[in-house]
Amino acid sequence: MRPTPRKALAASALVLAALAAVSLPATPVAAAPQAPQAPRSTASVDAAPQGAASAAAACTPAQVVAGGDFESGTSAWTQSSTGVITSRTGQSAHGGTAFAWLDGVGSTHTDTLSQSVTIPSGCATATLTFWLHIDTAETTSSTAYDKLTAKIGTTTLATYSNLDKNTGYVQKSFDVSAFAGQTVSLAFTGTEDSSLQSSFVLDDIALNTSGDTAPPADSTRTPAAPSYTVSLTSNTAGTVWTGHESATFTNASATALSEVYLRLWDNYHGTCTSMPIAVSNVTGGTAGALSVGCTALQITLATPLAQGQSATIGFDLGITVPSGADRFGYDGAFSFVGNALPVLAVKDGAGWHLDPYTNNGESFYSLAADFRVTLDHPTTLLVPATGASVDAAGSSGRTVTTATASKVRDFAWAAGPFSKISGTSTAGTPINVYSVSGISSANAQSMLTTAKSAVDAHAARFGAYPYGELDAVIDNNFWFGGMEYPGFVLDLVSTTALTHEIGHQWWYGIVGDDEYNSPWLDESFTDYSTDLALGKTGSGCWSSVSWASSAEKITNSMAYWDAHSSRYSTVVYGYGKCALHDLRRLIGDTAMANLLKDYATSHWYGVSTTAEFKAAAQAATTTDLTSFWTTHRIDG
Repeated sequence: MRPTPRKALAASALVLAALAAVSLPATPVAAAPQAPQAPRSTASVDAAPQGAASAAAACTPAQVVAGGDFESGTSAWTQSSTGVITSRTGQSAHGGTAFAWLDGVGSTHTDTLSQSVTIPSGCATATLTFWLHIDTAETTSSTAYDKLTAKIGTTTLATYSNLDKNTGYVQKSFDVSAFAGQTVSLAFTGTEDSSLQSSFVLDDIALNTSGDTAPPADSTRTPAAPSYTVSLTSNTAGTVWTGHESATFTNASATALSEVYLRLWDNYHGTCTSMPIAVSNVTGGTAGALSVGCTALQITLATPLAQGQSATIGFDLGITVPSGADRFGYDGAFSFVGNALPVLAVKDGAGWHLDPYTNNGESFYSLAADFRVTLDHPTTLLVPATGASVDAAGSSGRTVTTATASKVRDFAWAAGPFSKISGTSTAGTPINVYSVSGISSANAQSMLTTAKSAVDAHAARFGAYPYGELDAVIDNNFWFGGMEYPGFVLDLVSTTALTHEIGHQWWYGIVGDDEYNSPWLDESFTDYSTDLALGKTGSGCWSSVSWASSAEKITNSMAYWDAHSSRYSTVVYGYGKCALHDLRRLIGDTAMANLLKDYATSHWYGVSTTAEFKAAAQAATTTDLTSFWTTHRIDG
């Protein structure tokens, strides 16, 4: 994804974020999708573990904050005054009627809210989450006059201020696993200066523990070689799709596989009581609990799989696309259906990767898979999609589009009365540009020219584009700038953004990575590739680096960047690509070009890690890179 500076357009996304991670443990699988509704007041937030193993005997998952929704009174909390936990008018709850309101006085004032919590030992992860709304009468865009500090024990997790005001609730998430086995104080302190109020409103505070500390027997990524077969039929608008999906896979690990997890990523865009992605009638296993904001569905296999054995699960699927020009949303007559198909989570040496959805970047970690997707839709709608598509006549007034794709990590499509133009790059890649209404023919033609140039430039550096055709869907209302899927990208009218998204075909698509825990491996590499494709040398760009804190690193996970979102683009995109430019200057242009070409070849359809890249870089030069990694804050 390439963020756009037009953050004013992101307000609707923040509202969606406020609905994102409500989770009902052991929620039954929904029978059919419905339109999104407000979250239930009794629902607890189930923050996702980062690379966490599923629950094992040595760890009993628990939510250790008492009364985090404030609906059952104040007894669990110590508050500076009886009015901190309240339901009075002037603010509203994230769910239910009660909330914690710190400050909002408009004069020199301090409010505190705290609770002693015991984090059990023996669990791999402990994640603190809370929903925060900030409004203020301050008009400055540069000075933090009023502040809220969140602490656990003596550690400050984050400080927010009047500069972080927002129109709705936003969830905050912190890994507090380091406090396992301890009883510590969870505390919030709000301070105001002498004038102009700022209100810090908290709700649905939770601290979830999960995952046994013992890793699996080996680090092999499994389930391997997934193959998905999908058949869906749409309504007349292309906003509701229903049908069936099956997934066949093999256990590559020496450890028997008794369960799998499906990632229902787009349930982030709804609630657990009204899920946009609804799975029912599971075969080949037994559906268990939904977790991680209802974006992860456990399926216990009918028979545990030994190494090398394969199995197939199937299920009925319903997809309801919400309103909004988003990765998953509709903009007028045009629907964008990204990350909607359930895909298998990855289990490796860290256990099951059940990370939360992030709206700032990506969480999507999956292995290369084969897809055969049949989409039955009105003939009036064009349906660009991942893979090679063939259209056939359906029932009266309908078309059946069958898209097949090999060795891709996901599948996405769009539906609408697009304007379409096509061409072929010099190297022979077919390119299709689909534009929503309002995109001029000149801009569409410009994007076609850009796509032809970009796909050939990246292919020349990193290896031939393997996915056949490439579809670019253009809509200037996309608040997020651009978004990559295999053979399919969403974008604004922007040469830089489209070149970036096409670069992701290599860095995330062909060379995969754990996008939640190592976002630099796709975003930094893609922005560096974009510079090269556009003839930019990055001359001197590392000299402008200024770190915000000692904890800030290029290699931080999305858990860190979600808590420091204003720095994400600067560090991961900007500093990350500058570090690669600096590496090129250190080892030489030829060595760097060979390094990336060889690295892509050796990881083709595989998964890259920071440690593997660092080792490959060191092998490409006689210069000791130890100080380079330290200076550029590249850990791993």
